[in-house]
Order: sequence, then structure tokens, then C-alpha cells
Amino acid sequence: MLKQFRTLLMAVALLIVAASCQTANKDVKEQARESISTAEQPMPADPNAATVQPSVPTGPTTTMEFKEIDFDFGTVQDGEKVSHTYKFTNTGKEPLIISDAKGSCGCTVPSWPKEPIAPGKSGDIVVEFNTQGKSGNRNQKVTLTANTNPPQTFLSLKGVVTGGTDATTTQPQVKQ
Repeated sequence: MLKQFRTLLMAVALLIVAASCQTANKDVKEQARESISTAEQPMPADPNAATVQPSVPTGPTTTMEFKEIDFDFGTVQDGEKVSHTYKFTNTGKEPLIISDAKGSCGCTVPSWPKEPIAPGKSGDIVVEFNTQGKSGNRNQKVTLTANTNPPQTFLSLKGVVTGGTDATTTQPQVKQ
């Protein structure tokens, strides 16, 4: 059954590639390889549980350089919000397009520039980590997807969260 599904999926992928070859900028062989490699990936046990991969910007690639990719926030109390700004520069010759940024969990939230960054220009990615209920050693990751090679860049936010939530505190503190 699975083999028949894969064969059908490959056939559909090849038809799509053939139909799109007239308007696409990519080489026909490259499109066919991508379609076939996608079809050969194992199917999840629950089709509704499939994860959506962020789309990688197409076109020319560029390079980006960070002042730092690892930030140690030290020791904070459970319930504090930690925020850090990662500064970067487009060191390539093409506009930098960051198509996605995802935290390793819902408690780690990045915000990034949605507009292209011109060559030589800089930008900021702000990552906020909500420590509520996250006691112990923490190593939070953010995955950036951009028109770089490789398309993913990883940022790290680490430290130690101690204690429980203080009932007398109404506003979480922000540590930068």
C-alpha cells in the first residue's frame, strides 16, 4: 500500500514538474530531483501530525554575519522574561531575506525584520524567553530560515532558571 502511494506520489510530482517547466526558472532535472526526494521521505504515522517546513527563499543567496549566536542569560528566577537582541549584518552581495524564525518551543519567541536587508546593512533579531514553569538548565534555540547557504542559521539562548513563581510578583521582570 505504501509503495503504491509513493509511486503515485512520484508520478504526480513528475507531472507537476513537467507542467511547470515552461514558466519556472529552475533546471528541469533539479525540479525532478526535488520532487522525487520529497516523495521518498517516509510518511508520518498520522498524516495530520505532519510538520510544515518553512519555505526557503528562492533566487540568489547571500551571507549574514552575527556579532554573537550564543547568549548566556545567567541565572534568573522562574517567571522572569529574558530578552536578547542578536545583531547581524548582510555581508553578501544580494538582499538578505529572512523568511522564518522559530523558537524551539512556544516559550521562546523571535521577532525579525520582514523586509529585505540590503548588502552591507544590519538588522536585529529579538528573542524573548518566558521562563514560567521552565526551571533548571535551559538551552533554547531559534532556527532562522533565509536565502543563505545553508538556509538555516541557529541562535542559542542559555542559562539557569531557579525557584518557583513568586506569588507577590504581578509583573514578570525582563532581563536583557
